[in-house]
Amino acid sequence: MRLVHLSDLHLGYRQYQRLTPGGVNQREADVAATFRATIDRVIALRPDCVVIAGDIFHTVRPTNQAILHGFLQFSRLKSALPDSPIVLVAGNHDTPRSSETGGILQLFAQLGLTVVDRDARRLSFPELDLSILAVPDVPNLVRPSLVPEPSARYNVLVLHGEVEGVLPASLANVDRAAVEISHEELGAARWDYVALGHYHVYREVAPNAYYSGSIDYTSANPWGELYEERIAGLPGKGFIERRLDSGEQSFHPLPAARPLIDLPPIAARGLISADVDARIRDAVDGCPGGIDDKIVRVIVRDVPRHTARELDHKAIREYKRRALNFHLDVRRPDAFRESATGAPGRRQMLDIKDIVAAKLRTRPLDADIDRETLVRRAVAYLDEAQAHATTPATLVEG
Repeated sequence: MRLVHLSDLHLGYRQYQRLTPGGVNQREADVAATFRATIDRVIALRPDCVVIAGDIFHTVRPTNQAILHGFLQFSRLKSALPDSPIVLVAGNHDTPRSSETGGILQLFAQLGLTVVDRDARRLSFPELDLSILAVPDVPNLVRPSLVPEPSARYNVLVLHGEVEGVLPASLANVDRAAVEISHEELGAARWDYVALGHYHVYREVAPNAYYSGSIDYTSANPWGELYEERIAGLPGKGFIERRLDSGEQSFHPLPAARPLIDLPPIAARGLISADVDARIRDAVDGCPGGIDDKIVRVIVRDVPRHTARELDHKAIREYKRRALNFHLDVRRPDAFRESATGAPGRRQMLDIKDIVAAKLRTRPLDADIDRETLVRRAVAYLDEAQAHATTPATLVEG
């Protein structure tokens, strides 16, 4: 009995200003290509059951392009696996704020997929001797008792939400799930398998309970995902294949549709602008395969404001032209001060900037708005407001 578990497709995700020749946001096209490749891989495996643990779309109101792509790919999957149950569970990105507002996921029920998008449901598939308890991420959800069906040979729990203590604080604060659950309530040992969604990095919660992770880099902090994957020794994004009879499990990596490159950070303390320019240039030149058409970030730490102004912006514009997105993350010397020294008002402003930046990185934007530019301008406005507020008033004699 083989089950495939994937999650967090985020179809319709948009980022950066680059468009395809057909006028589609390039990152939306990238995610669509990744999903198409995922469906190819799942069809090749021919599993007995497929579960998708939430966040099928990136927004509650996806574009027609995203809906059409999802419909075509799920139709292809169902046609290739007509006897395999395919279960879709709504995530927080799929769920309207108002219970009176219908979601788009019910469209896929017309293809023969089982859609759970309002209330938790226990699903029975007698031909497989399988019971699935599907728990969507819905505000004010009346959560059922998370116990298996004793009459079924195989019991699977599919849940989109936050398991206590698993998600990093940065994600929990920025992209909050409505469903939060303790390890005790989850009761992983009671189930043959627990398929989780919401966390974008492949992660074991218990020997038989896993987040499969997203299929592409679609969160507010893809660089954090890269870091987590690196320290965990993961090859990147993918999905899970699980044998319910033996507990044997495989993680199937997916090739990235668009490489994300986090260049080595640069320490700029005490350097003049020409030296910083040279180190940025060396980092770019040292990028394996070059930066062209990739998503690239380089952090430059301890850069005073006057040095940042004097950087070679012509060269930076050229890097931006070559890459799909080139993010030069220039950080001033006090931007990440961890000690409690300094004026309380200054520490509060740093907190406000972090909050504003986090919110803007998750807010849905039109395709022609560059998210990182928006974040930088917002932070710059806050800096100006802080400078104005702390400048002593000038007394003018009349």
